[in-house]
Amino acid sequence: MDDSSADSEYARTLREKRAEKDEFFDTHRQSPIPPENRDDFAGLEYFEPDATYRVEADVTRFEDPEVLTLDTSDGREVRYNRVFEFAFELRGEEHTLAGYRQQPEDAIFIPFRDKTTGQQTYKDGRYLELEPERDVVDGDTVEIDFNLAYSPFCAYSETFACPLPPEENWLDVVVPAGEQKPSL
Repeated sequence: MDDSSADSEYARTLREKRAEKDEFFDTHRQSPIPPENRDDFAGLEYFEPDATYRVEADVTRFEDPEVLTLDTSDGREVRYNRVFEFAFELRGEEHTLAGYRQQPEDAIFIPFRDKTTGQQTYKDGRYLELEPERDVVDGDTVEIDFNLAYSPFCAYSETFACPLPPEENWLDVVVPAGEQKPSL
């Protein structure tokens, strides 16, 4: 399969997953969209899939993770372990993002802000989650796919409290990938 076939297959798969998410948001009882707003829900807005925003990141894993307190959208705080740092190149520049877990078996949580935050994307940032098939160790390389970036549930309803990206995860670059600002 050549690169263009792989890219089009990836884009098709991504669009299918996005349609499934729209269906969940529109009909499921656990949707973050308040029931009174679902009649007007026409689906989430996304940036077009773009392979530019699928990056290979070098992993630093901290054996003695620092415990951080992250602010949340409702003014409370939540504790996470800063387990990873991911170093990658995007748009010709080097960047890093920290990855967090509350429990060792949790997915790797990467809350972030970029230059689209508050303009084209949700005002408090977006999230990525990595669920590797095996344990990620120091020196590994993992893919970070910003096409999978999503808005937290608090973007749709104030009944949810969401961790806010800490300043160390504020990227000084435009990342037009993943979910756009909710239009509710």
